[in-house]
Amino acid sequence: MLIDLRKRELHGGNVVGCQQEGYRFLLPQIDEPCYTLAQVDDYMHLPRGKFPQKPPLKIQLEARISGEDLPGTWGFGLWNDPFSLGFGAGGMSRLLPVLPNAAWFFYGSSENYLSLRDDQPAAGFFVQTFRSPLLPSIFTLFAIPMLPFLLLPATRRWMRRLARVIVKEEAVALDVPVEDWHTYGLLWKEETVSFMVDGERILRTQVSPGGKLGFVMWVDNQYFRFTPEGKFGFGYQSTPSQQWLDVRNLTFASE
Repeated sequence: MLIDLRKRELHGGNVVGCQQEGYRFLLPQIDEPCYTLAQVDDYMHLPRGKFPQKPPLKIQLEARISGEDLPGTWGFGLWNDPFSLGFGAGGMSRLLPVLPNAAWFFYGSSENYLSLRDDQPAAGFFVQTFRSPLLPSIFTLFAIPMLPFLLLPATRRWMRRLARVIVKEEAVALDVPVEDWHTYGLLWKEETVSFMVDGERILRTQVSPGGKLGFVMWVDNQYFRFTPEGKFGFGYQSTPSQQWLDVRNLTFASE
């Protein structure tokens, strides 16, 4: 089963290859940080209601990465592009953020804190799912009056606690030598999501994302954090040397 994967390359990021032959995602050495991205996906320029992936769906691929503790993020899986990050990569059809729905293999450097819960992995390499109510993006406009209050740490801590009541999440840290080839699998059903590494099930969760999702594979140099102490921030990291992600034997199947 082939899907329509398109390349996204920003500020020196480069994608070499295709689905049949495999991909190499490259980031150059960067001394002065700016957003640098190498990505393929099947959803850019589509409104969220027309994202192509829905359950049941099985995804499997083999991957390796150039180092264990790289700056930025990398990964592969499914999400609803909740913050419209595609706006910076040429996509302009999703201007308002929504609550996250996702199921993916995700790596974030130590600068990241990517969990609303205090008992879940928030950086490093992990599998993760989010399930949120499918509210129209227009509801985001009602949150605009709250933005000035985000300058207060106490307000940020309160909003983080409120968010984890609304957004269901589950994640498990992975102890995998990522510089070697490994087989990664994801089985998305309406009621469950299962993750496999080298044929061994790592997580089966009932926190299954809702709605239609898009498939994405990427490597970039950004970070995002929203810590239990209320620290909030995002930005870009320098990359002291070229870094890359290799992916091969990518398959999709309706289960």
